[in-house]
Amino acid sequence: MSEGEEELNVGAVRLEEVASAANVSLSTASKALRGKPHVSEKTRIRVIDAAQRLGYSAAEAMASMARLSVRDSHGVQDFRVGIIGVDMKGVFSPTILIGAENAFQARSAAALLFNASGNEALNSSGIERMLVQGVSGLLIISRRTDPVPYYVDSPVPVVYAYGPSRDPDDCSVAQDNVESGCLAVRHLLSCGRTRIAIIAGDSECSVAHERMRGALKALHDAGLQLVGEARFGSWEAEWGRAAARLLLNDGAAFDAVICQNDVLARGCIEELERSGCRVPQDVAVIGHDNSGLCVVHPLLTSIDDNNEMLGRQAALCLLDAIAGHPHHGVERVPVKLIQRESTLPLD
Repeated sequence: MSEGEEELNVGAVRLEEVASAANVSLSTASKALRGKPHVSEKTRIRVIDAAQRLGYSAAEAMASMARLSVRDSHGVQDFRVGIIGVDMKGVFSPTILIGAENAFQARSAAALLFNASGNEALNSSGIERMLVQGVSGLLIISRRTDPVPYYVDSPVPVVYAYGPSRDPDDCSVAQDNVESGCLAVRHLLSCGRTRIAIIAGDSECSVAHERMRGALKALHDAGLQLVGEARFGSWEAEWGRAAARLLLNDGAAFDAVICQNDVLARGCIEELERSGCRVPQDVAVIGHDNSGLCVVHPLLTSIDDNNEMLGRQAALCLLDAIAGHPHHGVERVPVKLIQRESTLPLD
């Protein structure tokens, strides 16, 4: 028997066979064999008995997977990874996916995709399917920037993208929303604007508070205060229009507005111009996300979340973990400013 054949036989019994023999799910079998909580003693004994009867060794199987995946110190290739997306047709997920797929392809990794179509309850089903396919790792792409509302227990490495894991020991890659708020203020200051208001999004979303925190910090560092109230609403254009009307009705003296997404900025610009304010001559407006969701005149300056880089970095972290070098905690991807006409400097 050659060395390669010997490696292929190590851990030949797969985890799904153990799960089937014990009549439990893959995740339950994984928890039972690794001594994780939330598994009854009766179930744990049944899974261990099935593993022993079949000759399954989780440690041997994982070691074999690592040996077969790792080609050299430069990376891994000729293996499969699973990508679980809560909403792959959403605004941001496709760009994240492009970045991840490019990184995986560069290492000759085949990516299997499961789209939960907006139903987070289907995620566990997708994970089970991926594990049955023998993936070496899982990339979880959320549709929101809030911490994921579910726990993923897997016998293979897992990396979270866009929405971070609640477990600080897990590896997550997310956008830097605090820096996004800071960058918006710094850009407006560079354009000569000093009376800055903010139209915020949904107060239930962490991104709204993080961007607000970053903007307030930058204003404080510049010795300035926010004009008007820090009002939160929806992420829709109607709230952008309504919030702009509130600013105008309050008689606030402002020369710039930070909108926490581009759709809010569209509504804001529409209301400002309806009221006789010129953009950017009288009021500069900046958006967030550079999503391309709205076409306005003048063209909108926006903060780009760098989602393609986010997807690439998440994929590289997963490749590192599969190769035996896991990352921990949340890694923030830098944002960038896309300068357009809505924030031209004052004459």
